[in-house]
Amino acid sequence: MDTKEFRKDIGSWYSNLAHDQWVVVPVSGPRPSGRYKHGAAVIGEKLYITGGSRNGRHLADIQVLDLTDFTWSSLVMTVEENAVQVGNGSMKGNFPAISGHDMIVWGKKLLVLGGQSKKYSDYVTVRFVDLETQDCGVVQTAGKLPVARTGQSVTVVGSKLIMLGGEDINRRLLNDIHVLDLDSMTWNEVETTQPPPSPRYDHTAAVHAEHYLLIFGGCSHSTCFNDLHVLDLQTMEWSQPESRGDFASPRAAHSGIIVNGNWFIVGGGDNKTGARETLVLDLTKLVWSVVTRVNGRDPLASEGISVCSAVIGGEKYLVAFGGYNGKYNNEVFILKPKLKEPARPKIFLSPAAAAAAASVSAAYSISSAKQTDLSKAEDSNGDSCEIKHPQQDFTFDVDTIREEKRLLELSVAEVRQENSKLREKIDDVNNTHAELSKELLSVQSQLIGERSRCFKLEAQIAELQSMLQLLPSVEAEVLSLRGQISALEKDVELATTAQKQSSRGVWQWIAG
Repeated sequence: MDTKEFRKDIGSWYSNLAHDQWVVVPVSGPRPSGRYKHGAAVIGEKLYITGGSRNGRHLADIQVLDLTDFTWSSLVMTVEENAVQVGNGSMKGNFPAISGHDMIVWGKKLLVLGGQSKKYSDYVTVRFVDLETQDCGVVQTAGKLPVARTGQSVTVVGSKLIMLGGEDINRRLLNDIHVLDLDSMTWNEVETTQPPPSPRYDHTAAVHAEHYLLIFGGCSHSTCFNDLHVLDLQTMEWSQPESRGDFASPRAAHSGIIVNGNWFIVGGGDNKTGARETLVLDLTKLVWSVVTRVNGRDPLASEGISVCSAVIGGEKYLVAFGGYNGKYNNEVFILKPKLKEPARPKIFLSPAAAAAAASVSAAYSISSAKQTDLSKAEDSNGDSCEIKHPQQDFTFDVDTIREEKRLLELSVAEVRQENSKLREKIDDVNNTHAELSKELLSVQSQLIGERSRCFKLEAQIAELQSMLQLLPSVEAEVLSLRGQISALEKDVELATTAQKQSSRGVWQWIAG
């Protein structure tokens, strides 16, 4: 489905939009230049765009889109010739030319982290933009500062920022995790258990239910990913749960936003083509769905695009801006998602933990059911006496336990089904390994034969080289023999001439 341009009255446009369809919004005011890898955030009814890259140049502007009338304007910051102290360890100065950074909202401020700029630093710089005073500058941080990087992900959990991965100045790929406490502005590096995501950059991250950090996609220097990783923020344990539904194509430099328990993924690409599908992951079921598709050259199939959520006219919308797919884009797109009622957050348990929980709950429910059958008991005289219980509450407890048992049994069945699929995959991998081992043995035997032939050839070459080394002495002997033959021929010729002269003298004497 292509994006469509909406040209109706700006005051009531949102009431006529279809769900799950991108729409180009007509804007007024001076449009910002096209860009990608910029920062984007929504505060109230305004979309803020900072920096970005265009034609290999970092941008230093701050653009504002009023979402009530879709009018662009520039935010003019207070200019200081030199950085000055403004309190809380912050230094006020000019907003730098920067790209590949992350931007988050913290109160009435925008915090800008990471990215590339002309002002090089060994460690990640945290910058602020105060929207009330229109000041900007650098926040002084403490602790174990993360190395400077770009293409990282930054998410907010309560009063903390979680930074993961990226690429440093030496193009070294990272998968480390650093946490910034926004109250004390102190960095800490976090240790995790279980295999983490492979080092990558230009991925996207989100936090679900203030409990789980999700990582999707990104790239290395040779390939793009479409894997999904989950970090339990309480146990700091990584897992890679199996997702279902539509195929999520590999992509990097995409953007994501969570709305009502649904993680929307927009744009990105694989350095060859842009990702045409706008995806959504139902975080309660881990099911991927394609929301809509666009043409390959559509601005929404761009790398370095941004997407935010905004409330306009009392309803939630996705707002996308910028990106690069052969040209730098500056259009604004909106999408009205078809939202469902938020379900209970999914708990990402390992198969062993899920099975153990099911066993314990099932045993408890059976024990409780046996106890409920003893509604009557005999007294010491053999007469039956009824043990009275609050019947309504008792029935409710039994029904609740039975429902929990049923749900846990379903979870156990799902785990068993997942284990069965894993066994099938393991069998396939083992079969493939056996076939590859046979091919390897065949190649090794061929290699042995080739090595033997090469050894014979090397022996022949050595023999020829030794013969070539004797060639100068043979040539010298040939020249010597030629000289001897030439001298012998001269001697024979002289002897023949002398003999002829002698014979002529004898005949002359006889004749005389």
